[in-house]
Amino acid sequence: MRTPVQKVNRFFMLLTAPFFGLLLGLWWYHPPLQLNLEVGRFAPAPGPVQETGQLKKDLTLAQSAASYTIDSVSASAKLYQETTTAMNALVQTASSQATRPEVIYNRRISSRLGIPSDVISSDRILIELYRLNPGGYKAYAMKIKLKDPAAMTMSLAEESTRGAETTLHAVQRYGAVAGINAGGFADKAGQRYPLSTTVVDGQYLYGFEPSYKDLSFVGLNKSGRLIGGKFASRAQLDQLEPVFGATFVPVLLKNGGKAAIPEKWKLTPKRAPRTVMGKYKDDQLLIFVADGYNENGSSGATLEEIQHKLWSMGVVDAYNLDGGGSSSLIFNGRVINKPSDGNLRAVPTSFLFFR
Repeated sequence: MRTPVQKVNRFFMLLTAPFFGLLLGLWWYHPPLQLNLEVGRFAPAPGPVQETGQLKKDLTLAQSAASYTIDSVSASAKLYQETTTAMNALVQTASSQATRPEVIYNRRISSRLGIPSDVISSDRILIELYRLNPGGYKAYAMKIKLKDPAAMTMSLAEESTRGAETTLHAVQRYGAVAGINAGGFADKAGQRYPLSTTVVDGQYLYGFEPSYKDLSFVGLNKSGRLIGGKFASRAQLDQLEPVFGATFVPVLLKNGGKAAIPEKWKLTPKRAPRTVMGKYKDDQLLIFVADGYNENGSSGATLEEIQHKLWSMGVVDAYNLDGGGSSSLIFNGRVINKPSDGNLRAVPTSFLFFR
């Protein structure tokens, strides 16, 4: 599709083409001359006097036309330059106005987080790290703008590690700049397996399992948008084109509203370290990690507290990931949170972010 400036360029090219053709014709045309030896001077070729007179008139008219054409071309060129300048200014103004709502919205949500303590920025991703103190517990947040969907992925621990590795190890193994723990897991025969439906590189790891009890799937699609929720069939999830994703419980926010938290998950445990991933309406991601010193329900944050905190910050969709000793937040090679186990727990899946 042509831009307004290209359309104006084409119009003036078509307008001036006949004038340039006439100028070229006049430049090439010369009346035939012959040397008159008798009088020692150049003279027009022999021919009727009337033809010579008519030729002079034609030349006079042609000169007038050429002069008019030159003036017209100059005026057209001036108009073209003025129009092009005006169109460029209009395009620039329109572009800046188009991004204005996005800038205003980003300032509004950022103001609720405070001032970032650290930033990672590249042409693929922007990550802002915040340290929060909502009251009653300590927390951290990463606001992430994915400029390139490939700047985020989900790692799967190698079988050689018995299906589990720390998020820090996953970050180092993949060369990522940040990472968090992902879905839940189950242990069997000394091996650690991702819980329920898990998608890695667009492929279902163990096939699709319909959502049961309070479990929900969360991941990214081909467009780099966060997707999640409960799915009764694979076709239903496939419509969203998941590239990767994991499963845990429960959904905290959906379409800007607070989801009902099952009573079981309000109490077991009541307080704990938490890892939550959500998104704003402009598709920026928000990672929220709450610190806690144990998993017996007396340290950390409740799901209702985090749900309300995210809702008040403008998050529209949010999904609880594995928590407790699994909660991990890695930023620029450093462990940011305080793992409740004293050390990072080995987990089967981690969400990773790349510069």
